Amino acid sequence: MRTIATEEITRNIKEMCIEANHFLSADMERAMKRAAQTEAAPLGKQILGQLQDNLEIAGKDMIPICQDTGMTVVFLEVGQDVHFEGGGLTDAVNEGVRQGYTSGYLRKSVVGDPLIRENTKDNTPAVIHSEIVPGDRVKITVAPKGFGSENMSRVFMLKPADGIEGVKDAILTAVRDAGPNACPPMVVGVGIGGTFEKCALMAKHALTRSLEEHSETPYIKELEEEMLSQINKTGIGPGGLGGTTTALAVNIETYPTHIAGLPVAVNICCHVNRHAVRVL
Repeated sequence: MRTIATEEITRNIKEMCIEANHFLSADMERAMKRAAQTEAAPLGKQILGQLQDNLEIAGKDMIPICQDTGMTVVFLEVGQDVHFEGGGLTDAVNEGVRQGYTSGYLRKSVVGDPLIRENTKDNTPAVIHSEIVPGDRVKITVAPKGFGSENMSRVFMLKPADGIEGVKDAILTAVRDAGPNACPPMVVGVGIGGTFEKCALMAKHALTRSLEEHSETPYIKELEEEMLSQINKTGIGPGGLGGTTTALAVNIETYPTHIAGLPVAVNICCHVNRHAVRVL
């Protein structure tokens, strides 16, 4: 049994909130640079160049890479041989978010009630997804999610007879409907299977997977590649102003489902696709 103080969770979450809001992950940075080189449309290339300038200024001057610093989504993979001491895990995560957003001078975007809408003034609470896994380590993924792209996400409760063509149509429908509102070039996370809530969770988690990794399932890998090609043929382009780079990647996760259903979720993220990962 390994003991981890919850103050370590708080400290790391604090640092990761600041890190994710100021710097792209390495895979995202490489994808953006490739897009700037391969974009065929002059205006699209210009937009991608401006986005590159923005990222460089943000890192140099410690300015957030986007004014919408998001609602903080935290994925925790907790080893079953880990014991936490010093307080509750949920409280530790939220305290890390509070410290990160206040000391980092990040915009506070969370309201305490969805209808009364009074700002909590520290960007808490976070949305926390935890999983118990083998081992004595804790993997933390912090993914601040802006709502320009979040609002463009969709869940489709398809019929089994719709099959893979129905899935393809759902993905393209979500992307076309999003258009410029999701701040392209976008990253498209897709969840297929499970239940209503499970497919949405998979789509969200898929956004945190490296853009340089494909699904280990051969036909899903082919689907990811096909959908990326089809999306980039829509002509939406960088900033929604036209071009050949509408998406940087399509990441798909799947799960077994019921004989009577085919749930599909599409969680779209903007061109920064913020996430930071640490293992304690």
